[in-house]
Amino acid sequence: MKNIFTLLLLFLVIGKGFSQEDAWIYLTDKPNVAASIANPISILTQKAIDRKQNHNVAIDERDVPVNETYISDLKLQTGITVMAKSKWFNAIHVRGIEADINALSNLNYVDRIDFANKSLNAASRNTSNLNKWEVENSTIAFTYGDTQNQVEMINADNLHIADFTGEGITIAVMDAGFPSVNTMSGFQRLRDNGDLLNGYDFVDRVSDVYAFTGNNHGTKVLSTMAGFVQNLYVGTAPDASYYLFRTEDSASENPVEESYWVEAAERADSLGVDMINTSLGYTDYDNSNYDYTPADMNGQVTYIAKGASIAAEKGILVVVSAGNSGATAWQTVGSPADSPDVLSIGAVNADGNYVSFSSQGSSAQVGYQKPDVVARGGATFVIDQFDAIVQNNGTSFSGPIMCGGIASLWQAIPNASPTEVMNLVRESASQYTSPDNFLGYGIPDLDLARTNALSVDAVELETFTIYPNPSPSRLNIKMPSTVNKVEVSICNQIGQEVIQQYITQDSNYIDVSELVSGVYMITVVTNHNSNTYKFIKSSN
Repeated sequence: MKNIFTLLLLFLVIGKGFSQEDAWIYLTDKPNVAASIANPISILTQKAIDRKQNHNVAIDERDVPVNETYISDLKLQTGITVMAKSKWFNAIHVRGIEADINALSNLNYVDRIDFANKSLNAASRNTSNLNKWEVENSTIAFTYGDTQNQVEMINADNLHIADFTGEGITIAVMDAGFPSVNTMSGFQRLRDNGDLLNGYDFVDRVSDVYAFTGNNHGTKVLSTMAGFVQNLYVGTAPDASYYLFRTEDSASENPVEESYWVEAAERADSLGVDMINTSLGYTDYDNSNYDYTPADMNGQVTYIAKGASIAAEKGILVVVSAGNSGATAWQTVGSPADSPDVLSIGAVNADGNYVSFSSQGSSAQVGYQKPDVVARGGATFVIDQFDAIVQNNGTSFSGPIMCGGIASLWQAIPNASPTEVMNLVRESASQYTSPDNFLGYGIPDLDLARTNALSVDAVELETFTIYPNPSPSRLNIKMPSTVNKVEVSICNQIGQEVIQQYITQDSNYIDVSELVSGVYMITVVTNHNSNTYKFIKSSN
């Protein structure tokens, strides 16, 4: 009996040692960083460069691609499968047994290794297993109707009447699959207008995102924004342009999906998209060693939340569904909805009342509110892959409804930055002065947000004056009489910030004497607007 027990124990140890693990391999450097930044068209599209300039976002080392030589070498390492890559993190997602992954630390270009199984790095995590599709796959009895309530609730219909339908705004949709979008009549108008842009399946590494891969979730999500059936159905941004990226493998739950998402966000950034919509959230995995806890939902722990924050920093407005865990033990928002830099959307029913499945805010989000706002997610009208208008529950649909509405709003106020747009949306909401963890700031009035933005613009028509220009030492900034304090940022020609400070009406100058002679861009940011000027630092 002792020998049998010893043999069984040996099998368990061997089995554990040879199980497949997921890990992120962070690299030490990138090639040709300075040259790439100096010639940004070599690494970004012109649309991406223009968007960054419009929103005063510097092009930096994170925009430079990962060293492909390192990736090729990793693929040659014993037992290693390369799953995904990230230029923002300069990291590669790999899969292999623990020993083979740890062996990568001997490579001179590997900076550090972070296992998805946190017990291999630190203390293990345990939490209950959730079915992320349970709420949204429960189809309500078919009702043949239109989207009037879900569009009117956020007052996007008044934007449409004013001819703001999302035209000129590009949205990247990250989801589980988009079957039949390329053939359905519900997206015929989108295709005819040339607004269905290309996409990519990061899970199967193919360009076809329209094949059925076991889930039609992305098709339904897209329909709430882009769907159009004459007299029956209108999405909240029928004239926006869309890239479709499959990042979710609905057949399993694994941290590599976080890496796929970040990789897709990087692709979206390089293509110059204005917005990202994602109705995905990550809390736990098939392998419980990879699980997060509700306390981890602070925007600082998960790979995907940190990636979403970088996307926002790059000038993309990221709209995320809060999650469907409100009535479970988990309760709080999932990730990346926990990032303070994204707009997280909870759900209400047709009467504007909180629905129990909508994930809530919690004490994990210190100093910021989640969800941010809400839209209709109870009995939402969507179009499925069979071209049928049905009703489904889920924040997966309140999120894109809001995203499309914001796209229409942004078309009306194109000079607003992503941060300004998000603030305007929050400020227009029904309980802005008394937010809670159920509805956040409440139901936005997007037409009111447009009115508020235009009134702010009218107040700040008086412009800033920068003098003398050129200047050898002191740069004076005359502010409008309506502005008391502004943030000033000065960047050199390759986008590096060299000075950042606040100025007021009483102290309205910057010492530039330490700067080398040359041309700089100076950005002045108020609570509602930003303006960029060219400044020349002279030698004397």
